[in-house]
Amino acid sequence: MTTYRADPNLLTEINKYGNIGIEECFNCGNCTAICPLSTDQESFPRRIIRSAQLGLRDQILSSDSIWLCYYCGECTDTCPRQADPGEFMATARRYAIASYDRLGIARMLYTSPALSVVFMALLAVILSLFLYSRNGGTPTDSLQLFEFIPVNLIHNLGIAAMIFVALAGLLSIASMIKHILPKRKETIQASKRNWLKALWKAVGLEVLAQKRYREDCEEDSTDSEKPFFLQKWFIHASIMWGFLGLLAATGLDFLLEIIHIKPSGTFVPIWYPIRLLGTIAGLFLVYGSTFAIVRRFQKKYTAYATSLLSDWIFLILIWLAGVTGFLLEIAVYLPQAPVWAYWMLIVHIVIAMELLLLIPFTKFAHAIYRTAALYVFELETLNA
Repeated sequence: MTTYRADPNLLTEINKYGNIGIEECFNCGNCTAICPLSTDQESFPRRIIRSAQLGLRDQILSSDSIWLCYYCGECTDTCPRQADPGEFMATARRYAIASYDRLGIARMLYTSPALSVVFMALLAVILSLFLYSRNGGTPTDSLQLFEFIPVNLIHNLGIAAMIFVALAGLLSIASMIKHILPKRKETIQASKRNWLKALWKAVGLEVLAQKRYREDCEEDSTDSEKPFFLQKWFIHASIMWGFLGLLAATGLDFLLEIIHIKPSGTFVPIWYPIRLLGTIAGLFLVYGSTFAIVRRFQKKYTAYATSLLSDWIFLILIWLAGVTGFLLEIAVYLPQAPVWAYWMLIVHIVIAMELLLLIPFTKFAHAIYRTAALYVFELETLNA
């Protein structure tokens, strides 16, 4: 039998990560009745809300329920006490990310807006000065971006950033596993034969194809009546597909340089496969982040009604990464070399590096934790 220690200060601590009113909840169960994720075995999200009210910290940090929620907003819209259970689930995810992070960066970014701005600005200045100090001049007869900033420098900087992210991410994932594994150890061990099927359902169907988001987690009937490209699931998926596509294009380009097939910076037509992949992925990224930003400004949807500084930083950085990337692509195909492209390269690299470095500590991290939680959930489901 698993036991948990109650912490009377837990709800106060969680409140630092979002504007929630879960104290108003009297556990009526209306949110569970309306939630498409609720089952006979899982009183969702009622159980996790009750755990927070009772101060059961370990129960929250060991839960996969908070990661299964896509924040459709139906529970909040129908709550008779205006306790905002949907926003509570989002806040619980921020709290979990900060709790899993051993470096304390996530906690700062989520709970201290002033320090977050200073930290982001300082990081941008340091990266900009470092890149500028290594510049090799700005040729005007033709655009030579990788003479201005050597390609090896960009690659080495990217590799160093990825090593840091990998180490920080592994520490955080280890912390998550430490919490969620004990009460599921026997179930997971009994499901070893289903690991490949669970992986396909978690990553292929749920993460990449957004199956539950499309079929179950509609905010309201009016959203499902809109064209698919205006629905919330597609906007969410566009950001993910765009990021993964650009990551794949960058990796393939780097691989071709290593095996001496195509040096980085070599001019290629727009229909060149890797360039085309990057262009399409960039369109998805800009499209999804633009609509997400607009909807947060409009606040017409429950899921976008509350936005923290960390939400804005994440979306704006993604949008800027996509836009600056397209400006560089346009500059490459212009008949004359625009001088502004050299400075745009520094801006693009700095934004991309900030996004990469902050993956384990910002909203980006939920993609990692959600994938892990979905995998555990699918293993349990297959073994049921």
